[in-house]
Amino acid sequence: MKHLFMLLVLTLSGTSAVGAVESLSLSATEMQIVEQVKRELPQALAGLEQVVNINSGTMNFPGVEQVGKVFLQQFTELGFQSQWLDGKAFNRAGHLVASYGQRGPKILMIGHLDTVFAKEDDFQHFQKLSDSQIAGPGITDMKGGDIIIVSALRALKKLGLLDNVRIRVVMTGDEESSGRPLSLSKKALIDAAKWADIALGFEDGDSNIKTAVTTRRGAGGWTLAVSGQAAHSSQIFTPQVGDGAIYEAARILQAFRQQLSAENNSAMANLTFNPGLIIGGTRVEEQAEKSQALAFGKSNVVAQTVKVKGDIRAVSQQQLSQAKKIMQVIVADNLQRTKATLHFDRGYPPMADTQGNRKLLSLYSNISEQLGYGPVVAVNPRKAGAADISFVADHVAMALDGLGLMGKGGHTKDEVADITSLGKNIEKAALLIYRLGQTEQH
Repeated sequence: MKHLFMLLVLTLSGTSAVGAVESLSLSATEMQIVEQVKRELPQALAGLEQVVNINSGTMNFPGVEQVGKVFLQQFTELGFQSQWLDGKAFNRAGHLVASYGQRGPKILMIGHLDTVFAKEDDFQHFQKLSDSQIAGPGITDMKGGDIIIVSALRALKKLGLLDNVRIRVVMTGDEESSGRPLSLSKKALIDAAKWADIALGFEDGDSNIKTAVTTRRGAGGWTLAVSGQAAHSSQIFTPQVGDGAIYEAARILQAFRQQLSAENNSAMANLTFNPGLIIGGTRVEEQAEKSQALAFGKSNVVAQTVKVKGDIRAVSQQQLSQAKKIMQVIVADNLQRTKATLHFDRGYPPMADTQGNRKLLSLYSNISEQLGYGPVVAVNPRKAGAADISFVADHVAMALDGLGLMGKGGHTKDEVADITSLGKNIEKAALLIYRLGQTEQH
């Protein structure tokens, strides 16, 4: 990996024998790639319509597997060694893994098959709104990205230009709602990352074709449980009764906000921590599977129990660890006659911003400019959520995400693709893979 990284650094600085590739215009071979992508764009659009029309909400296991088998057949036809990995062990449909090549840099291409739209949802179909806009469940997040992966590889394969790279494609079936345990649900991704030199993710990033993702914030959950002394409200604040669970929860949440906000702690820039559910009273009952809860309490009774659930997102493992320590100190400084505990769930790790990632972005941006599409810059990490590439980024020399189909309204019934970005991003992906293979030759 170090050898490949140094080659790419030299390429981008214009000091290696590959400097000609960084000229102001595309080579004759690269022009052939672009023309091949254009010829196959109708096939890409038809494929997109086919998979969007198959419901693959994460928990619709047959639907997720059906989408996976559509792509498995396409990879098999391209000469890839392809397999479906059953997900019973982590309570999900499973994953698709496809591999190709015997020499050259090892490139991991990441997609996912599932969407946030359940089988019962009324948002189910591919719908053309105009010449440039198409609506559909998961069209940008991320069936469009999956189509970009297979279309870029198909164009290179048809031109005989796929033999200078080694490719492994992993399309997961649980990106929107990870199976448990993570050690099993993410094993295929992490194994591929340990094999790879480079990771490319085909999520839609912030849905701006002028940006790509060099860093992603990690995302995990936390649960705050608070207990107090139940009593008549007339006795609140006395040494015998204390402040009650609701005041203690309010103290803790306000202290989180004050001590972890970026305006008060510069080390916490881009950190967010959101309490998404709070319930308190004499008795509480959480119904986690329905994302709801029940409570009993009266205005003249000091609250005995509070539960708060939220998430936390950090740009680095160091920032996350520091934030967790501060939060635990806050939680331990209890008001009188109250107790509190804070539990963190394992979630998506941060994808750190590295020199390798930036070099890969520079190469991708150069390709975009030579195609006449303008430069591509790093996205603000606040504008891109967690994604599967976060599990692999620490294992590769360089990683880049946000290379998928652009649009708007992801995770809502207003999800609409900017279909003009489909061909552009297939071209960029194909040229990026081709140039990575050329880099390795010198």
